[in-house]
Amino acid sequence: MATVNELAEDIIHGKRFGRTDDLSFFKTCDLSELTAAADKIRAHFKGSNVDLCTIINGRSGRCGENCKFCAQSAHNHTSCEAYDFLDEEKIIAEAKANQDEGVNRFAIVTAGRALSGEDFEKAIHVYERMNKELSINLCTSMGFITREQFKRLKKAGVTSYHHNIETSRRNFPNICTSHTYDMKIETIKIAQEEGFCVCSGGIIGMGETFEDRTDMALSLHELNIRSIPINALMAIPGTPFENLVPLSEDEILRTLAVFRFINPEANIRLAAGRKLLSENGKKAFESGCSATITGNMLTTSGSTIKGDIEMLTEMGRTIKAQKGTTCDSCDCSCSGDSCDCATTGCASSRCDDSCGSSCDCA
Repeated sequence: MATVNELAEDIIHGKRFGRTDDLSFFKTCDLSELTAAADKIRAHFKGSNVDLCTIINGRSGRCGENCKFCAQSAHNHTSCEAYDFLDEEKIIAEAKANQDEGVNRFAIVTAGRALSGEDFEKAIHVYERMNKELSINLCTSMGFITREQFKRLKKAGVTSYHHNIETSRRNFPNICTSHTYDMKIETIKIAQEEGFCVCSGGIIGMGETFEDRTDMALSLHELNIRSIPINALMAIPGTPFENLVPLSEDEILRTLAVFRFINPEANIRLAAGRKLLSENGKKAFESGCSATITGNMLTTSGSTIKGDIEMLTEMGRTIKAQKGTTCDSCDCSCSGDSCDCATTGCASSRCDDSCGSSCDCA
């Protein structure tokens, strides 16, 4: 059987894993060899650049969905603060501050099945202002919104939509029953059809098997997702998962590396759970990660923008804040309206934007 380094070379030269491949070796192969090989793939496809995104929790708590991991679910009994849609000026100030620190994109994320009514109108207005007043790229996560809502967000200047599939199809009913895996997939496909760069990943450490993780990675590959946030569960008191044992650093790094092998051209994005990793997650960026959510996560703290930039710079990585989506298939580094990736056909399937989640408190 080929070594992991030989497999990395095969990936670089065009091999892609599918449903019929035996991926069990990823579970037992030497970790240091696996992470080094994954980082070789990262260097080939993504170079030294690290994509940074930030999120603001635009509406918190009282969510009617029953996701077992989530602090914001009304079904769970947590200390999560609940509040209505944030003041517009507060959101814009936060976005500008993130922009000034060198972040690539900014997302408003909202709790609930779907943002609608007056709150959606507030979101549209604030996005219109940010699109006009700021240069930072705009992303959002609003749950199961309609096609018409996607059209309005696009017109307001939003280019990316985040919608996690969370786990494998098999395991999904074990974490949520108020909506389905197929509903997730349907929303992702509508967003892609409307020209959005879709960011979708999930949470590890929710009692799933290693095979569930590889299945999730394969599903994301099949959907042509180009930004994949990986959250490590930070078990929150008052949720059904409060007593789950946190994953070890080695297990997190192995998972990140495997996702890089299965999704070689995507941004593998380090998300929540950074506190489970040593040195602020430095090893993750040596195990295939090419992106991260920075600043404060939704209900579990991550890291600071300044700290991340300093660490990544010391590692020889680069942070390039640029206007527009990054679409691998058209090598688009847009500036203003000079390049509309949607017209090239790449925005619907080969973009690496990101961020937050309407209920992803892990």
